Amino acid sequence: MRVIALSTLRAFWQLHPGAEQQLKAWHDEAVHASWNSPADIKAHYRSASVLKNRRVVFNIKGNSYRLVVSIAYRLQIVYVKFIGTHEEYDAIDAETVEMP
Repeated sequence: MRVIALSTLRAFWQLHPGAEQQLKAWHDEAVHASWNSPADIKAHYRSASVLKNRRVVFNIKGNSYRLVVSIAYRLQIVYVKFIGTHEEYDAIDAETVEMP
């Protein structure tokens, strides 16, 4: 998979250093994955939540942080839509949120 945009994740872990290793690990796994359906993601990430609009929510660092992505399965592209603390996640609509 191609992840758009690593720079967003990097900016987040610079503000939240505790998330760095887990986000790097998620990114590495995503880049080497070949997800063709939500079932492929759920097989590896049981705690991931599959939403409408091809969106998936990943729990990062024991659910301290939430990562919302949109996936173009045919194109093999993952778009980062949101990364934030659990509290910040509670304040957004994961099905429609877009990174600024």
